[in-house]
Amino acid sequence: MNDENKEFEYKGLIINGFAMIFFILILIPALMLALGLAGRDENLWLSVGCNVPLFILFVLGCSGYFTQEPGEARVMIFFGRYVGTCRRVGYFWVNPFLTRRKLSLRLRNMDIEPIKVNDKVGNPVLIGMVLVWKIQNTYRAVFDIDSASLGANAGVSAKALEHFVRIQSDAALREVAGHYAYDNTGSHSDELTLRDGGDAVSELLERKINERLAMAGMEVVEARINYLAYAPEIAAVMLRRQQAAAIISAREKIVEGAVSMVDMALAKLDEDGVCNLSEDRRAALVSNLLVVLCADEPAQPVLPTVS
Repeated sequence: MNDENKEFEYKGLIINGFAMIFFILILIPALMLALGLAGRDENLWLSVGCNVPLFILFVLGCSGYFTQEPGEARVMIFFGRYVGTCRRVGYFWVNPFLTRRKLSLRLRNMDIEPIKVNDKVGNPVLIGMVLVWKIQNTYRAVFDIDSASLGANAGVSAKALEHFVRIQSDAALREVAGHYAYDNTGSHSDELTLRDGGDAVSELLERKINERLAMAGMEVVEARINYLAYAPEIAAVMLRRQQAAAIISAREKIVEGAVSMVDMALAKLDEDGVCNLSEDRRAALVSNLLVVLCADEPAQPVLPTVS
């Protein structure tokens, strides 16, 4: 890609619009006076010599006005040649033969619909994002994007810009999704994933999209994943896997707590001298306590009977 910046500020004639209107108002009585001289034969050629340039000035002065607000720019083209970009704010008059193509430099939001992609381990996932972008280089935005296929007769339209951004963002999103797994697996528990990647994933996504949009003079301000889910064909299986992982994690926590409580109970019995337990009795006590503490349902006590 050619990184040369061909955009530059418009340096041609540009006049305050109100001053030009005042000048046109002065031309009106001058034209009337020249027309009055045309009624006399001796002043005919003098009248024609005055009327023609005054009339041309009047016609040219009646066109070429434009109003520009903050966050807007106009690309100036003189018979097919780029002569600069005007970013000044206000009411102006320029050469009416200039073609003035208006561009908005303001921030724009785009919601990329969820698309189906394969993550790093090959699982099909649905992923969508929200995008904030703006035009950075007006020359490239106007002259490097072809909008003829979208029905625009000349120049670049907002529809063409949005279509280009959507296609390139879609491609970048697919590329980034292929760098990460959807969720942690047992063998790679410390690996960055799409679910918990957060800023790291967003940073990579912004960089990839900017690399693609720079060729058209556009810049991504922010890109964030706003939708992430398994594809319907594997969603039920992955849900069961997540449920199993949650159950295992909960069981590990329960067992860890139960062992800690049994150890505390045995230490307390020995410390207070409540009873002296043999190895068999101690093993039975540990077994019973673990059953009670790790069971899903309340334990049913069994009372020994003496015959």
